[in-house]
Amino acid sequence: MYAAQPMYAAQPHPPYQPYPVPPPYAQQPRPSGHPVGAVLLALCASVVVSLLYSILILATYKDQSATAAHTLYLAHAAVNALVVGALAGMMGHRSTGAHVGGAVVAALGAFFGFTNSLPLILAESQAPAAIGDMMEADPFLPAKIWWNDEIGGGVDWFSPLGLVLAAAVAWGIAHLIGRSRGRGA
Repeated sequence: MYAAQPMYAAQPHPPYQPYPVPPPYAQQPRPSGHPVGAVLLALCASVVVSLLYSILILATYKDQSATAAHTLYLAHAAVNALVVGALAGMMGHRSTGAHVGGAVVAALGAFFGFTNSLPLILAESQAPAAIGDMMEADPFLPAKIWWNDEIGGGVDWFSPLGLVLAAAVAWGIAHLIGRSRGRGA
């Protein structure tokens, strides 16, 4: 009938070796940088930059045109973002939380730099007691002025543009500086 075919020896399979999984409580490498400290330092720097902007607006508001006011606001948003982003990137290194926190702080700094200048202008043009009157009548008046276009009516689109500019520049700078910082730096 049929000739017996030779049996080939089975090739031994290599033993199953799963990917190495670290034990659940093993020491993980410690990431470098201090994300919380980065955001707190960026917040302090943003307060200083916003205060300087408010003082600049107080000193020059009588001589400003609408174009100059918008330009100063956008310049303030960019400068605030550069300072905040650089600090968040240098201290937070590769931490995404530090980069996002820096973007939020920069946007808040742009907003509060503008809105804090309005009570200063009110106190200088009328009297310091006018701030108390404003707080009793309409405490959100500075935010409403920030949002509304008094000349053309409607929304002043430079205001949200400043927030977006501040957040984008701060995140970008923090990401670039943080990426260049090594894990062990």
